[in-house]
Amino acid sequence: MRALILAGGKGTRLRPLTVYTPKPIVPLANRPFLLYQLAVLRNAGITDITLSLSYQPDKIEQVLGDGSELGVNLSYVTEPSPLGTGGAYSFAALSDAPSIVLNGDILTDIDLAKVVRFHEAKKADATLVLAPVEDPTAYGLVETGAAGEIRTFIEKPTSADLAKLHIDTINAGIYVLEPKILDLIPKGENRSFEYDVFPMILEKAMPFFAYTLENEYWRDIGTCASYLAAHHDFLAGKIKGFEDEIPHATEIATAAFIDRRSVIGPDCIVKPGAKIINSVVGAGVTLEEKAVVENSVIWPHSRISTGAEVHDSIIGRGCHIGRSAVVDRGSVLGDKTSISDYSRV
Repeated sequence: MRALILAGGKGTRLRPLTVYTPKPIVPLANRPFLLYQLAVLRNAGITDITLSLSYQPDKIEQVLGDGSELGVNLSYVTEPSPLGTGGAYSFAALSDAPSIVLNGDILTDIDLAKVVRFHEAKKADATLVLAPVEDPTAYGLVETGAAGEIRTFIEKPTSADLAKLHIDTINAGIYVLEPKILDLIPKGENRSFEYDVFPMILEKAMPFFAYTLENEYWRDIGTCASYLAAHHDFLAGKIKGFEDEIPHATEIATAAFIDRRSVIGPDCIVKPGAKIINSVVGAGVTLEEKAVVENSVIWPHSRISTGAEVHDSIIGRGCHIGRSAVVDRGSVLGDKTSISDYSRV
């Protein structure tokens, strides 16, 4: 079995973070995000993986290479024009074997081997992974029958709809598809799984089942708020099965405070009186005296000046936060942003 990761989006919901860094390689806990999806596939014994790209593909390939150092075999296809999720799957045309397809902005610790066994036991043509969420109104609900068969899709339900339906499961962006699904998608045309392919599978009464997540972690990291929340989940130990990177910094003052949860990249300088609390700090970051970083993510090579504070925010690569400046809750600074001394953002 092969896998396809749909990683061609521009990451517009993650801007300004994705202006210079394509979404598949934005850092999560100081590692390119896509490494987590590759680990999930590798753990299930799936090592032949194709990445479908469109936006800044060279940067992604430069970071990931051929996958040999990651224990997988990576290949790349670049869409000549945006083809949608279904069109990208058709364009990649992996092989005559079943394939696993993942949306490129999904963080999960799912055991994909279980999903494959479920798919095979049901003799399904298509299996869709579902995730329960607290507020499904921003998503499309998926209704299933007693045997797990998919009955219907309900796009962005209202609160009144939810009260009647009593379901909270949404499309998790993970699919197992038999080759015959390719026959439903015209080659080279823009098609969406959600709006075109899945309704056609239901119309043709093909065996179509849902695997519902229970205790597994799942999050769409496509927005800045969700991206920051994913870091908080990571630091809280809610994401299982990934090998921890040992944080280390080359110059940390003994009078500085760093809590045990925080992750510090290499070549950081943390000066006396500085504090790092429940945060991820990238490589080469400098915290001057009495600087404070709390519940935040700092990308590599940024500088937090003396007495400056960063709370519940995301700081891009190569930024400069001036002396005694305050970057407050919910702020997102793109790469190379400079905040003047004594400013408040």
